[in-house]
Amino acid sequence: MPDRLYLRLAADGGLSWLRQAAGVREPASTPGVPPASALAAADEVVVAVPAEDVLLTEVELSARNRAQLLQALPYAVEDQLLAPVEDLHFAAARGEGGRVGVAVVAKQRLRDWLQHLERAGVRPDRMLPDSIALPLAADRATALIENGRATVRLKTWSAFACALEELPGWLAQLRAGLAPLEVHDFRAQPALALPTPIAAYRERQRDPLAFLAASPDAESINLLDGEFAPRHRRAGGVRGWRLAAVLAAGVAVLALADLGLEVLQLSRTDARLQTQATDALRKAFPDLDAAQLARMSPEQLMRGRLDRLRGGAESSGLLRVLGQLAPVLGGSTGIQTRGMEYRNGSFELALRAPDVATVDGVRERLVAAGLTAEVTAANPGADGVDGRIRIGGAR
Repeated sequence: MPDRLYLRLAADGGLSWLRQAAGVREPASTPGVPPASALAAADEVVVAVPAEDVLLTEVELSARNRAQLLQALPYAVEDQLLAPVEDLHFAAARGEGGRVGVAVVAKQRLRDWLQHLERAGVRPDRMLPDSIALPLAADRATALIENGRATVRLKTWSAFACALEELPGWLAQLRAGLAPLEVHDFRAQPALALPTPIAAYRERQRDPLAFLAASPDAESINLLDGEFAPRHRRAGGVRGWRLAAVLAAGVAVLALADLGLEVLQLSRTDARLQTQATDALRKAFPDLDAAQLARMSPEQLMRGRLDRLRGGAESSGLLRVLGQLAPVLGGSTGIQTRGMEYRNGSFELALRAPDVATVDGVRERLVAAGLTAEVTAANPGADGVDGRIRIGGAR
C-alpha cells in the first residue's frame, strides 16, 4: 500500500487529515492542514468533498475509449441536470455489463475546492464525494450521521446528503424502495428515531474520517479527470523516463497502423452526425428553410435559437426562467419534479407533493422569486398530490 494522505474538506472549508502508510493507519484523524512533511512524504493525496455538491448516477453507455466516454457522458445524463452541460464537469467509472458510474459537479465549485486546497499547500491526486466512501452491503443502505448533517448511500451510484433535521422526511419519501438502513452515528446524543427499517444502529462512533478512509470504494471514481486531471506528479528519475519512452514508441507504432482506418471511420461518423443534427433541427424548428441550413452549420443555428430562447434583455426567456426556478426547487423539500414543458413563452411544471398546501407553497416561493405563477391542477392520489404550476416570466 502506498503512503497515502487522506483529507476531508467540509462545506465550510475546514480540513481534517489522516495518514495511511504501509498498511498502518494513524490511530485518529487530525483537524486542520497537514504539515508540509506529511504532504511531501505522501505518494498519493486523496480528498473527500461534500456530497451535497456532487450528483451520483449510473447510465448504460458504450464507448471505444475513455475520451469518447467522457465526451458522450453529458448527453447521456442531460435529462437529470438543471445547469447547462458546459458549466458542469463529469467523471466516470466503468462497471459491469456496460454500466458506467457517473459523478457530476459544477466546474466552478471544483475550481473553488482546488484553489482552497492550493492555498493550504495541498495538491490532490484524487478527489471524490464523501458519500461514495460509505461502505455498502448488497442488502442494505448506509447512513453517516454527524452533528447537523446526514449522508446516505442507497446504492453503488445513488446517494444524498442533507441537514440532519431533514433526514426523517427524506427517508419517509424513499421508504417504499429503501433497503434496511445501517446507521453509523458519530454524535454524542442518543440514537435518532428514523421512519425506516434499521439493520443496525451504531451509536457514539468516533472519527468519521477514519471510517471513510477505510472503505474500498474510496478508489472507485476520481473527480480530477479530463481537464482537471492532476499534473503535478512527475516520474522519478531518468530510468522512469526511458521506460516511458520505450512504451510510448510501441504505442505509436500500433497507433500508426490503425490511423488510416480510424480517420476513415471518424469521417463517416462526422458526416452521419451532421446529417442527424440537421434532421433534428428540422424537426425541432420546422420554420428553418434550405437557405438557412446551407448558409450556417447546425451548431450555429442551434446557438442562434438558444440565444433567442434566453430572451436577451427580456425576462421571459426559457433559460432566464430556469435560472430563477432552480433555486426554488433546490430549496424545497418533500417534492418530486415529474416533468417540465415550455411552450409559447409559458413554462409548465409538474410535481408530486405530500399535500395541496405544499404545492401552493412552491407557487408562493416562485412568486417571491420574481416570477408569475399559478396552480393549474392539484389532484390528490394515493401517494400525495399531483400538481401543475404554470410559470411566466419576471413580473
